[in-house]
Amino acid sequence: MGRGQPIVLISSYAPRLCGIATFTEEAREFLQKLYQSRDVLVISHIDGSGEGVFPLIDIKKHFWWKPVVKQIKKLSPHVVHIEHEYGLYEYIDERGISDENQGFLEFLTAISDYPIVVEPHTIHGRLRDVEANFIYELCNIADVVIFKSEYQKWRLNWTFTQRNWKMPNNIMIIPHGARPDKHWSPEEIPALKEELGLTKLPYLSGNLVGLVGWIQSNKRWDILTSMWEEIITEIEKKTGESWDLLAAGKMRDPNHLCDYEKYIKELEVLEQRGHAHYYEFIPRGELYYKVMAVCDFIVLPTVDETQSGTLARIIALNKPFITTAPMEALTAQTLESDGGLMFTSKKMLKDKVIKLACDKDLRNELSNNLKKYLNEVVSWEIIAKQYKYAYRLARLQKIRSIEVNLPTEF
Repeated sequence: MGRGQPIVLISSYAPRLCGIATFTEEAREFLQKLYQSRDVLVISHIDGSGEGVFPLIDIKKHFWWKPVVKQIKKLSPHVVHIEHEYGLYEYIDERGISDENQGFLEFLTAISDYPIVVEPHTIHGRLRDVEANFIYELCNIADVVIFKSEYQKWRLNWTFTQRNWKMPNNIMIIPHGARPDKHWSPEEIPALKEELGLTKLPYLSGNLVGLVGWIQSNKRWDILTSMWEEIITEIEKKTGESWDLLAAGKMRDPNHLCDYEKYIKELEVLEQRGHAHYYEFIPRGELYYKVMAVCDFIVLPTVDETQSGTLARIIALNKPFITTAPMEALTAQTLESDGGLMFTSKKMLKDKVIKLACDKDLRNELSNNLKKYLNEVVSWEIIAKQYKYAYRLARLQKIRSIEVNLPTEF
């Protein structure tokens, strides 16, 4: 028996060091498990590679989308599922003027004979005019549009009604997926620490707070490092325990070099005093999970985030965490999972870190909440089935003219 029409994902892809590329790798893996009789293929930017990957998107070209349209017609897909981020499809001309993703909308129109699902990874609560217009046009052309959180949908309803625009009825909520197969028992952690070389550092205690992921200006590691010594002094007074900071990751954007150097300098001082360790690695693959697994809890300080691949890994590992609020879908998932604490000031962060370090029962409670949230809400196995439903809706609209009519939240 021949294989059915393929599912075609369009996105940045490995080996590009990009959160959406990693997201798409995982989504593809679990979609392929679900669709045994169909190939799940990828059309990527020109730096993507691998089996079943077509590296065709050269965003330096004005009509970057024409080779993509040609390939889609050859593949005759069951559905086209596009991961969208403004920067991935933004053409900038020789004068430095952006097309504001108009080329992306032209691309959607050119493939409108096929069922189209678009998954935007950035939907801010308060939209700029150009973003509001883009989302309006996107929802008019695509069959199904996937948002990550309910609040994004009801905020959009407010934005559109204030402009006397019709609210789209084809927006589906599917949260950021997390792997269900990455977990190490407490008994396995010592071996993991040895594998990572952490046991060779005699000053490093058995209790670790993690700062893990790409080192970027918006991640603000310095908020925690600047008061780390005060924090561990108070923890030791309260519990008699010694705690250390494991900062792990790597810089990927040279525009963030100044802040990167600042963060590393502060870590070097802490390391010299025996209170922290900087572990440099590329945050992707199995190693990303292993580094997080050895931490007792994770701090995710960020000043600009609509969602977070880092949080997806925290959830996968059932690690208690502390993060910034209010911060778009990052805050939404923290509230929905009941698996983390939030802060809005330096003092609040300090108090929360001390609280979590001093209360093992609270850490266990948050971890159990995350386990439940993973198993019941955001496991990739669940998310893949929700994608399948989105594909069905898109095909019914495109092939049988059955209108997608998804209800509003409020």
